Amino acid sequence: HVQLVESGGVSVPPGGSMTLSCTPSGYTTRTNCMGWFRQAPGKQREGVAAIYTIGGNTFYADSVKGRFTISQDNAKNTVTLQMNSLKPEDTAVYSCATVLQGTLCRWENFGYWGQGTQVTVS
Repeated sequence: HVQLVESGGVSVPPGGSMTLSCTPSGYTTRTNCMGWFRQAPGKQREGVAAIYTIGGNTFYADSVKGRFTISQDNAKNTVTLQMNSLKPEDTAVYSCATVLQGTLCRWENFGYWGQGTQVTVS
């Protein structure tokens, strides 16, 4: 059973901030790599941020480095994406994601996504 539930999507003005949260359950509670992807109209889904849940190392898409921060709260079993200095081009559906079982923490190995939450920057 794989379930990823996102919350926190809203509409914000350029330069604003927003936090997205992900609550995994089932299989995802045992993964060692969680992340956030986004997909805008006319564009392919792209990886935004990822975290090794064991150790806490992170990596980001070049387009969001310095503006977005991914973190985890093991006590709450949640993964959070803090988005600052938002730009109109950040507008997309953001989905929490995890890698396929037994794979390394790399963009191409993510295989499970939540239903997503809309973030609109305008």
